[in-house]
Amino acid sequence: MSQDEHPGLTREQLDPFAGKSCGPSRQSRDPIAPSDIRSWIDAIGDTNPIYVDDDASMATGRSSVIAPPAMLQVWSMAGLGGTSKSTTQDPRKELFALLDDAGFTSVVATNCEQEYLGDAVPGDWITTSEVIESVSDVKDTGLGRGHFITTVMSFTASPDPLGDGELIGRQRWRLFRFAPKNRGSGGQAGGDSDRPPRPRPAINRDNAFFFEGTLAGELRIQKCDSCGTLRHPPSPACGACQSFDWSTVAMSGRGTIHSFVVNHHPQVPAFDYPLVVALVDLEEGVRFVAEMPDTDREDVAIGLPVEVRYRKQEDDLVMPHFVLAEGSSQ
Repeated sequence: MSQDEHPGLTREQLDPFAGKSCGPSRQSRDPIAPSDIRSWIDAIGDTNPIYVDDDASMATGRSSVIAPPAMLQVWSMAGLGGTSKSTTQDPRKELFALLDDAGFTSVVATNCEQEYLGDAVPGDWITTSEVIESVSDVKDTGLGRGHFITTVMSFTASPDPLGDGELIGRQRWRLFRFAPKNRGSGGQAGGDSDRPPRPRPAINRDNAFFFEGTLAGELRIQKCDSCGTLRHPPSPACGACQSFDWSTVAMSGRGTIHSFVVNHHPQVPAFDYPLVVALVDLEEGVRFVAEMPDTDREDVAIGLPVEVRYRKQEDDLVMPHFVLAEGSSQ
């Protein structure tokens, strides 16, 4: 289907959605627990003591440990069981249905901005509300033609599940609903030509070096020129010393499995399932997330050694993945 067959929705169709709430507010399933915080910082590798040490937190003027601000959205997650069905109208679902009918059936998250206004502490209940801020005119991008949808989530915290909460943060979340470009026979290299192509990552000036590296068969990671800290995912500034000066170094591609998940649902036609995704501790000290295709779930275990491999996804795009190192077993 050509781009001309996806002319986009009109302002008369889109404007009524601006300012509408995305269903009712949602409360966290449980109050914040110190164990939740420890699980998060263990996975992320955040060693800030104010999340686990009352004395360290009180030294900053707080009364106790706090939850990491970046955990805001965690408290709104419904879990594997999903949310209970509600009869309340959800304009967002209506908008998505309208876009689906117009042919904009693919989706990719483009960016997320968080604003922290207060602290959440163990024992707090977090309530989340979300509003559609705007829907763009139709846009042409490297992925295809579509509309950008921006929503704003507001988070409040209260020690009383029935009480009014204090606003502690906002999150602006932007999705792109689009009709994929026709990439010819496309799809995955060596794959079934009838399968849709895999989603293409958003490549920008902050991460272009990484994909230039994979094209060259290298796993390139940022290195701060001021303090030498390695960092991934890519970012404009060093989190350790705030320097904006950086270069890249090629990793060995060897590491061990720190953790992993096996995805079964929802299934995207471009991928094979069950899909193993591993969090790998590279031997240089950086953590990296990637698939482990063609790997049986029964063969994967925390601590096993792995090695990077590269697979051509498109003519100008090569993606890394990991395989078990030769001779490794549970």
